[in-house]
Formats: sequence, structure tokens, C-alpha cells
Amino acid sequence: MCKLLAFFKSLCVVAVLATSAQAQAQEAIKVVYHMSEGIPQASRAVNNIRNHLAADPTAKIVVVTHGLGIDFLLDGATNQMDQSFAGAIGDLAAKGVEFLVCNNTLVARKIDPAKVAMEAKIVPSGVAEVARLQAREGFVYLRP
Repeated sequence: MCKLLAFFKSLCVVAVLATSAQAQAQEAIKVVYHMSEGIPQASRAVNNIRNHLAADPTAKIVVVTHGLGIDFLLDGATNQMDQSFAGAIGDLAAKGVEFLVCNNTLVARKIDPAKVAMEAKIVPSGVAEVARLQAREGFVYLRP
């Protein structure tokens, strides 16, 4: 009886180790944060993304902006309390967060691409990029 119990215990240990190894081998969760509403939404998103990474540091996060959503990624942008977004953007980029800005918005609003934060990349279309990330790359959609 003791040998049988020891056998089952060792099977349980092997199962737990296999499950743990499988969980570690799983791909990181990929999330696209969609931003189009301006500074208040950006403030919420920055906090959401910080909390997201605190809970899951392995998450792959891409922030796609268009319309008023690009405003926090422009030189000199501040939140409602007149605090610069630059530090938060740099910190999140250092943690692997990607920031994408819609070129259609830049053209429509006549904004010089040089005014976009250096951490951000310009894409042809923000909405097309959100769709591509969801449909072709399996990203989960979040809108703060």
C-alpha cells in the first residue's frame, strides 16, 4: 500500500511539473490597446497598461492611435494635471510596449511627423492596423 501511495505521489509531482513547463512554454498574451479619444483616454490607458504589465509582465502590448488618440504621443503632450506623458511613454516603451500612430491622422490634421514621440512608429492607417493585429496576429482588443 505504501509503495502504491508513493507511486501516485510521484505521478502527481510529474503531472504538476509537466503542467508548469507547458504553461511557461505558452506564448505571451498579445493585446492591442485602441486609442482614438484624446488625453483623458490616454491617461486611463497609461494607468491600465502599467497595471496590466504589473499583473502580467510577459504581455505583448501594442498601442494603436488615430484621431484625437495620437495627441498624447505628440511633443509636449501633458495630461489633465499638466504632467508630461514623455516619461510614461519612455518607461512603457522600455518594458516592450509598442506605440503606433496613424499616418492618415497626421495628414488630415496637418501634423508634422517629426512632432511624434521618438518611441512611436507611424503606420499607414490606425484602424487598419487594429484590424490586422486582431485578424492576422491574434491580438486581444482593449479600448480603455
